[in-house]
Amino acid sequence: MAMKSYVGALLLLLSFSSSINAQVFNVATYGAKGDGSSDISQALLSAWKEACASTTPAKVLIPGGTFALTEVALDGPCKAPVEFELQGTLKAPADPSLFKTDGWVVFQHIDGLTMSGGGTFDGQGKTAWGQNDCAKNTNCRTLPTNLRFNFVTNALIHDVTTLDSKYFQVNVLGAKNMTFQNFHVNAPADSINTDGIHIGRSDGVNILDSDIKTGDDCVSLGDGSRQITVKGVTCGPGHGISVGSLGKYENEEPVEGVFVTNCTIIGADNGVRIKTWPASKPGTASDMHFEDIQMDNVLNPVILDQGYCPFNQCKAGVPSLIKISKVSFKKIRGTSASQVAVKVLCSRSVPCEEVEIADIDLVYNGPEGPATSECANVKPVLSGKLNPAACAKVVS
Repeated sequence: MAMKSYVGALLLLLSFSSSINAQVFNVATYGAKGDGSSDISQALLSAWKEACASTTPAKVLIPGGTFALTEVALDGPCKAPVEFELQGTLKAPADPSLFKTDGWVVFQHIDGLTMSGGGTFDGQGKTAWGQNDCAKNTNCRTLPTNLRFNFVTNALIHDVTTLDSKYFQVNVLGAKNMTFQNFHVNAPADSINTDGIHIGRSDGVNILDSDIKTGDDCVSLGDGSRQITVKGVTCGPGHGISVGSLGKYENEEPVEGVFVTNCTIIGADNGVRIKTWPASKPGTASDMHFEDIQMDNVLNPVILDQGYCPFNQCKAGVPSLIKISKVSFKKIRGTSASQVAVKVLCSRSVPCEEVEIADIDLVYNGPEGPATSECANVKPVLSGKLNPAACAKVVS
């Protein structure tokens, strides 16, 4: 953790120094108008191209105002660190049929990226949520994500907001050493598939001191997520902080090193969660730790579910082949919105190993009686106060 703190401080120093010394490329210079209707895509691409070609630190500036923006890909590699400063609001086209790709604003193949400015990426997703039929249609069209970071290294994303994306708010793929700090996600509870920050095949991603309100997982970690820290995050509404779903595809990479600490989850469908598909492909997920979490009226505060099968789009009776090990749930407290406050339901084919449950205090005040817990195919190590008692019911 000391190394991660050092990296965070280094990135902040990089951001500070680059903002002082950087050459500024203001999109207004390239013809952008903050009138809410004039498309600034070409102006932004032109500003980015020049900033990226600069041999000294550069800044792309979008000043105050409301700017219409169609989909753009801001490509590297760049010759020096680049800061993207958004002071105003960017608005996506409301009609999802106007998009040709699955990303609205895409940053890719960049080493040394800072994003700041206090501005907002407004995906105008309300129209798209009603068109999302992925619950019934396995071949559904993928809607655009507000922000995509593809193969970005040494990045700091701070003090900006993503609002009402049509699909995932943020997707991170192939990142190394990337930090989100004081980052804001805002969408209503009924916004379908609007995961706050989804991470896959990335190493060293930190989500710090941020708030996420959305209609799906606040944070979701896909295969290949390694050394991920989620600290000081407030989540809700949403579906909690989740590892998975894992095991749906061939050749998924291991999940290793997940640290979720000092978070608050409010009114969410889930709290901290690990989920794998039944009838899954083989894989592993290990070294995952959830500690010092406050739950406030959360439906499933602690859940490890190796039979995750939404909308019956899987073979529910066939056990998962994802091997889960070295997991801890510690110092988790607050209130549950359901009687079964703790579920640790592992695969009968590959039972969980080295699971630790310690210092749990979750209260349920419903008519069924006090909070309880369920376990399957696991023999956890127990310590500290446990309310409810661990593995009160063993299920097959």
